[in-house]
Amino acid sequence: MAWVETHSLSFAARHEADDTECAQRTLDDLEDLRLRLEERFEQAPGEITVVVHPAAAWLSAAHPFLPAARWAAAPAGRRYLAGWAMSTELHVLNDDYMDRRAAGEDSRRALRGTAERLYVQVVLAANNAQLPPPWDPRRFARYLRWAWLIEGASQYYAGQIPHFRAAVIRRMREGGTPSFPPSAREAIILGGTIFDVLERSAGPDACDLLVSRLRKDGARGNLELAFDEPIAEIEREWRRYLREEVARSGPTRLLGASPSLDTEATR
Repeated sequence: MAWVETHSLSFAARHEADDTECAQRTLDDLEDLRLRLEERFEQAPGEITVVVHPAAAWLSAAHPFLPAARWAAAPAGRRYLAGWAMSTELHVLNDDYMDRRAAGEDSRRALRGTAERLYVQVVLAANNAQLPPPWDPRRFARYLRWAWLIEGASQYYAGQIPHFRAAVIRRMREGGTPSFPPSAREAIILGGTIFDVLERSAGPDACDLLVSRLRKDGARGNLELAFDEPIAEIEREWRRYLREEVARSGPTRLLGASPSLDTEATR
């Protein structure tokens, strides 16, 4: 099938003709997001192309680090690695494939918001040269070290933290005690929780401060600066937040999540 292009004011999409509706929805969502991000960042790049892939194999071939990122993530998070950001391109799966990959309505919304989360990564990199994209082995290693910040910020600035709540609750009910900050293995599921705690305790400006640079003393330096608290107290707040999320969910069904939420094989 022939590929076509769809354009909006700041973005373009390359896609198969059958995915025109998906492309138009994605571009509209990105335009809205860019307007919001322009209020919080000095740079919110335009002239970004979204490449909509009809199959996971095509997406995996788009960049060699995507399969490696999936391998590093826990199985529950791999479904959400449904795209990859480059400096001027966002590679994503089409809506039909996203919907088949989803495990419940929140999961579907999160997957359909993949392009928005990837665009946040482009904006973060435009305003913090230490963050990818662009990619090389050193920057990929940095991504793994700071995955909690990158994936968490992507959820936060794209307004998608609520879409991951069911996955967070199931992780806390069925997994062991997570590390703080979350490891690269769990960053896709738990990264957004740090930003949620930070905004509640210190406001949105503190979230902007958290992503503004990567401190030489690592996660501890970034977190203590943004929260204005010792790392031990930040961790206590975060773990209390996770316990309260689980308690609020009740003893039965988790926000409409299907039983396969954390067990579906990544396609």
